[in-house]
Amino acid sequence: MSERGRGGRGSAPTRGAERGGRGGGRGASSRGTARGSSHSGPSERTERPKKEAILDLTKYIDRQIRVKFAGGREVFGTLKGFDQLMNLVMDEVTESLRDEEGNTTDKTRKLGLVVLRGTALTVINPADGFESIENS
Repeated sequence: MSERGRGGRGSAPTRGAERGGRGGGRGASSRGTARGSSHSGPSERTERPKKEAILDLTKYIDRQIRVKFAGGREVFGTLKGFDQLMNLVMDEVTESLRDEEGNTTDKTRKLGLVVLRGTALTVINPADGFESIENS
């Protein structure tokens, strides 16, 4: 019978060496001893301060907001949550549809509950208090 067929634990280190593996077979591993020895436990880790979000949207939770995307799409709905990357969770969302030329029309479609990826957002503004300012 070959070395491989015996199946005993005694052959484990040679199997890893035969295959060109990195350090031994199953069982005792050097993981966590050489590499992770600088951190002996969670109590000695230095805590980094939490990164704050670019905008504080907490005052707009459960309020209507309008969001515009990089591609030109525009949605309107109730803000339910967000994270530091500006990913948004919105409910009762409706999208303003555009015509062939890209202009916003009066037509809308309901999307419901959605997650909006922060990297695609260009404008976030509250629905109330949204008014255009004329250039003078």
